[in-house]
Amino acid sequence: MKFTVEEFRAWPHKCVTLLGMSGVGKTYLSAMLRRQDWFHYSGDYRIGTRYLDEPILDLVKAHAMRDPFLRDLLRRDWISMRNNIKVTDLGPVMSFVGKLGNPERGGLGFEEFSRRQALYRQAEIAAMLDLPEFVRKAQDIYNYAHLVNDVGGSLCELDEPRVIDLLAKHSLILYIRVPEADEIKLIERAQADPKPLYYRPDFLREAVTDYLAEQGLDYVAEIEPDDFARWVFPRLFHSRVPRYEAIARPYGYTVSSEDVAQVRDERDFLQLVESAIAAQAVAA
Repeated sequence: MKFTVEEFRAWPHKCVTLLGMSGVGKTYLSAMLRRQDWFHYSGDYRIGTRYLDEPILDLVKAHAMRDPFLRDLLRRDWISMRNNIKVTDLGPVMSFVGKLGNPERGGLGFEEFSRRQALYRQAEIAAMLDLPEFVRKAQDIYNYAHLVNDVGGSLCELDEPRVIDLLAKHSLILYIRVPEADEIKLIERAQADPKPLYYRPDFLREAVTDYLAEQGLDYVAEIEPDDFARWVFPRLFHSRVPRYEAIARPYGYTVSSEDVAQVRDERDFLQLVESAIAAQAVAA
């Protein structure tokens, strides 16, 4: 959606999609708005509770079946399992995605890692296509006036135009850009605590080939999972920036992570969005 400042102010049921890398402030803004009566639609929460719920449980059960005691309980239906995913703790989703590398170090082989990556991609697409229904639910069931769509950093990697078209139709897309001076800080934070991430298939194949050559390794099974995650993150970050910008230019508005860090309440957030709308109008 495109607005003038006046149109945005008059929009009775605001829906804002936050776009950008993990660590730029999307979840910070979403949590703040949730406390001020906005419906927080978390893409990863929807993925974990709806679209990857069964695959996650299958993985847990497969591990449990290796234990004779638990295997007997499961086969007799004497115990049951369920995911306990929270908006503030998406651990089961991240554990399912996993990291590439040596199985003895908690890594996954290339084939299994790629299978899970594909499942995650389809789940993220489905979760984003659910947005209009959750806009309706937020208003009709839960009586929220506004909704913030907290999307994963991998949204720009999906290569699924209908997702962007739908988000642009039903929400204001706000891209949180990392200023060049802060890029190193964001990368260092990510490398200090490497997390499972989604990679486009072509990007992943090229990165693995380059990493193996650089490290003098022959097989993916020799990769130390966290080391690869640290090594690949800067490359991933820089590959995503033009993809975010290609979405924001025609469909949305851009703010900086520095400005996001100054937001303290709903009023600050709305002023931030209005400033982005006004700045784009001037630039045009």
